[in-house]
Amino acid sequence: MKFVFSRFFYLLLALGLIPLSLSWTHPWLRWVALLYDFLLLLLALVDARITQLSPAVQIAREINGRFAVGGETEVRIEIQNSTPRPLTIDVKDEYPPQMKLDGLREGKLYVEAQSSLALAYNLTPPKRGRFEFGQIVVRFLSRLGLVWRETKIGQQQFVKVYPNMRRAREAELKALGARSLVASHRKSSWRGEGREFESLRDYVRGDEMRHISWTATARRGRLTTRQYQIERDQNVLIALDAGRLMTARIETETKLDSAVHAALALMSAATRAGDNSGLLVFGRRIQAYLPPSRGREQMDAVLEALYPIEPEMIEPSYTRAFEYIAANTKRRSLVVLLTDLVDEEGSRELLTSLRLLRPRHLPLVVTIADRDLKAVVRDAPENISDLFNQSVAEEIIHQREAALRLVESQGGLALDVTAAALAPALLEKYLQVKERGLL
Repeated sequence: MKFVFSRFFYLLLALGLIPLSLSWTHPWLRWVALLYDFLLLLLALVDARITQLSPAVQIAREINGRFAVGGETEVRIEIQNSTPRPLTIDVKDEYPPQMKLDGLREGKLYVEAQSSLALAYNLTPPKRGRFEFGQIVVRFLSRLGLVWRETKIGQQQFVKVYPNMRRAREAELKALGARSLVASHRKSSWRGEGREFESLRDYVRGDEMRHISWTATARRGRLTTRQYQIERDQNVLIALDAGRLMTARIETETKLDSAVHAALALMSAATRAGDNSGLLVFGRRIQAYLPPSRGREQMDAVLEALYPIEPEMIEPSYTRAFEYIAANTKRRSLVVLLTDLVDEEGSRELLTSLRLLRPRHLPLVVTIADRDLKAVVRDAPENISDLFNQSVAEEIIHQREAALRLVESQGGLALDVTAAALAPALLEKYLQVKERGLL
């Protein structure tokens, strides 16, 4: 039983000082004051004991929407007073301390009879994962008004913090612009070097000879060119490395966090283009797999799969990941590997494992750099420390470029970008693959 004395109690306690002040001339008043204080304290204890929060008072926590990294979400403490008397109540919510608080999560509220009131505040989670709310701490005035009784309402509540889909969508719009908006219309077409026939038109200077339809030319009596549109319903499978190098932090987030939001931006663009997108997350073992599909249910499943993923301090197994893809994805797909490479050993395993994907699939290896290494070696060194940093940067650049050239020599595609440029560069590469009909 937890309680604190009210102001009314202290006021009554102060009244007991009156007979005590007169006890200099009447010593027996000391016993009167002592008995008064004892009875007052006993009455306060009984008051705290018998006072309970009425079942007609309902208090509950409501979360408006779902939590996303870096996104502000409103939390409300709803108080419903169905009793015939007004209620003064002190409420304090136990929110996850890792989240950033905006507003007051505690306050004293006066709730009229047969009415309701809410205490609202906002929380911003700093990362993905599972977070815990505690119970709601409530203080209410006792029946006689001598104490504030304290109790806890509800149970501990676990909430999931998902990747920020709005951030991914903004990256898609920023990178693709009007092309992304056009793709949102189901009947629209992107004309390019795709392989899906769209229409016939008159030949114009510069058209490739292989696109000329000789049967239509003979029928019309003039040169006629076949026009193609970028194919729909193709497969894009994103393989997300959750190994040691993806634990590196860039400002406030890890490389894995950057890769997660870039992957979501690519999946959003693929969905709008009419393609199927899937996900594979791997470290030393396969952590999650969603076969290529599209639709709202697929995106919800991807968010559900990604929210608990954390990078491991262990080397990833590219061989195990590519074997899994080869065994479970039979249809030709663009396999986008989001990873990082530094040493020759990691590059060697990746290059050896790529043979498991070719020639059925088209691999795109995307390496995520900590920062622009080329900018590090661009300027002349000013001291020994700068010289050392530049030599290390040059060695890393050389190894990465050599590994990516070998990827391209095996029929794959390669991309080396910083985390800041990851999403735009990845989306642009996806469009190039579509426009050139590489799938």
